[in-house]
Amino acid sequence: MPEPQADLSSLRNPTLKDLRRAVMRGTLTEDGSAIAEGFHLLEEALRSESEITAILAAKSVRSTVEGLVRGLKHRVTAVDDSVFSVISSTESTQGVVTLVRPRTWKVEQLFRGRSIVAVLDGVQDPGNAGTIVRTAEAFGATGVIFVKGTVSPHNPKALRASAGSLFRIPYVTGLDPALTRAALQQKRITLYAAHPRGQKPLPEADLRSPFAIVIGSEGRGVSQELESAALDLKIPTIRVESLNAAMAAGIVLYEASRQRIVK
Repeated sequence: MPEPQADLSSLRNPTLKDLRRAVMRGTLTEDGSAIAEGFHLLEEALRSESEITAILAAKSVRSTVEGLVRGLKHRVTAVDDSVFSVISSTESTQGVVTLVRPRTWKVEQLFRGRSIVAVLDGVQDPGNAGTIVRTAEAFGATGVIFVKGTVSPHNPKALRASAGSLFRIPYVTGLDPALTRAALQQKRITLYAAHPRGQKPLPEADLRSPFAIVIGSEGRGVSQELESAALDLKIPTIRVESLNAAMAAGIVLYEASRQRIVK
């Protein structure tokens, strides 16, 4: 991405054209920056000591944004409010976008101690994906795998739904199901899959040992490659057969956390 000018007032500006294109595609900018919208993600990026490549603010909130980064050597680039509303991916923009260089993680960094790994297998909704990452961090997961075919963790909506967790929790993306399975087996990680007709009720599963929970796509579920290697978990429900992908992940991860803190 070209170096932002001190003041941006036209959508023809190369920086804004690149930003708008990345928002529409749900990808990184040309220079590899993730788009983090809103004041909360700016604060989380600063708190996480992420590499910030640029901060863009609508003129109406520029002074507020500058107050947040004062003394941190980050320059704030002003954008006309009317232009900012066009490039934003949210209906009610807060007027600030932070461009953040994603950290690069290796598969080995997802495993440590009594590992808990969330495996997103074809999850397409960026809101679900980001919520799962947020939940994974909240309940002590050590890493997240975005299997090939899953929405990008760099999608602005996924990053927003993660509420900053993607700045911190180790994750890898683009592994195909076979490589994902091999990586888990190499680390002797037990793989579970939440399934409405699963054989083992969740409360009976021992989640104190290293394990991974695979969450399949909203439409087709878990891929055959990973399902064949997984033990089916059944989340007990009443009158409702299946749950939202993020909800199911949250319940399993909470149960793991509960088991591990029980004396």
